[in-house]
Amino acid sequence: MKVHSGTGFSSLQEAVFFPFDDHSIPFSTGLRLFLTPGKSADQVNPTVISTGPEGAPDEETVRFYGTVIPVDGELRMWYLARGYQDNEIFAPNALSWDPEVGWITGAKGLRACYATSTDGIHWKKPNLGLVEYNGNKDNNIVDLSGGRCDLASLPVLHDPDDPDPDRRFKVAYESLPHGARAAAAYSPDGLRWTECASNPVATLMEQTGLTRFNGCYYMNGQAGGHFGVGRKLQTFASYDFEHWTESSCMGFRRDNIPPRPMAGHWNTAEEVHLGAGLWNRGNVVIGIYDMWHGSSTGDRSQVTMDLGMVVSNDALHFREPIADFRFVPAYEEVGVPIGRGPALSHGQGMFNIGDHTMLCYECWPGGGIRLARWQRDRIGGFRFFGSGTEDFAAGAEDSQQRHCITCAVDPQGANAQIFVNADGLNEHSELTVELLDEQFHPLAGYSGDACIPLDTPGLRQQVCWKDRDQVTADGPIRLRANFGGLRPEDVRLYAMYMSTA
Repeated sequence: MKVHSGTGFSSLQEAVFFPFDDHSIPFSTGLRLFLTPGKSADQVNPTVISTGPEGAPDEETVRFYGTVIPVDGELRMWYLARGYQDNEIFAPNALSWDPEVGWITGAKGLRACYATSTDGIHWKKPNLGLVEYNGNKDNNIVDLSGGRCDLASLPVLHDPDDPDPDRRFKVAYESLPHGARAAAAYSPDGLRWTECASNPVATLMEQTGLTRFNGCYYMNGQAGGHFGVGRKLQTFASYDFEHWTESSCMGFRRDNIPPRPMAGHWNTAEEVHLGAGLWNRGNVVIGIYDMWHGSSTGDRSQVTMDLGMVVSNDALHFREPIADFRFVPAYEEVGVPIGRGPALSHGQGMFNIGDHTMLCYECWPGGGIRLARWQRDRIGGFRFFGSGTEDFAAGAEDSQQRHCITCAVDPQGANAQIFVNADGLNEHSELTVELLDEQFHPLAGYSGDACIPLDTPGLRQQVCWKDRDQVTADGPIRLRANFGGLRPEDVRLYAMYMSTA
């Protein structure tokens, strides 16, 4: 199918329409957008990956800056770590800027390690037997960069449609031997990697985002001097994963934009740390980024970071559904280093498994990998505008007008099914879905009156009409969701899905 939300998608089998994606659902009336944070002040999210036992390659430090990917019914995680044995190869207190390398020499790097899970909560560190550490190969070190301790970021992409089986996994990583410039590698299994002969493939960058979208690979990370002082999200593009654009696209920024005053020094402003870890949902890309809150002194120990959320419909230009919303707020809690401002950091770690949406992230720096959880795809939605005093004061419209309309989507001749993710449905509140043509005219047989009302909550409920449960359309159509019943204010709409699978 093809979704007309600003860019073309010609090979989708399922489109998802999230209320927080205002390109996929551009029209609404009488509804208010909300996002659901993944943490509260009195909540401690579980630590799913912590430091290993004595002599392990992750004994000293566990960092995320990596990736979680569902593959063949299993969750696979690539994360970064360092053991105490690695300290012997670094000269302590010998940090200095090397203008030839373009990086801090003597800086401690990290190793690529691997873990697996079937539920996202309980993880195993398998014995891979690939890289020698501490006198043996009984460890979970991935054979990337020779297994050396010289990495700083690790976004991995599963690319099963690549015709070359040795390139089904791809990684774009920050490597200290390459002067912290972006390097690339391929693998048949995500464990044994072959570096790209043209490394480094892009400029100096701390990256965490990697995806393939509309046939093009996109790698994003943290811009620095490339766009002046301050961290921003920048994206590079490639169609073969080896030759990348020398110029980048400015995707998202939080600092002041001229003619407003700009930050004159590092670490003092509102910034975008590490770009954004990406979750590609087909017609929309969800990004998780670090909301860097600088200190007027420029002191890193006073910096705090929450996790924010952005969305994109082209993998280049990102926007916040709700400006400055703390999607996963940082609070002081057990495991957070004492003497620093509370801070979180991300990787590419958002995924669905079973009835849940999960997000792996870290307490920054080195506080272990933690897990935020929601019911599946219920990270934000629409609710009735008028269910609170402040809404009535703003002049809410008549309750019969609570609805939203999607962008046009073309099934391209395939029979389609419609599903809804909604809560708060009961005998007094309901949702109906009707179909419109691209010019907003009702389609015969798919009216709101013909729709069998949804009056029970569910994560994926099929929409049916009186004499049909599939959609057959000649050309683009739109979905219109109507909030109804005696208590439409109870309804929470989280997502609609159109599937031709």
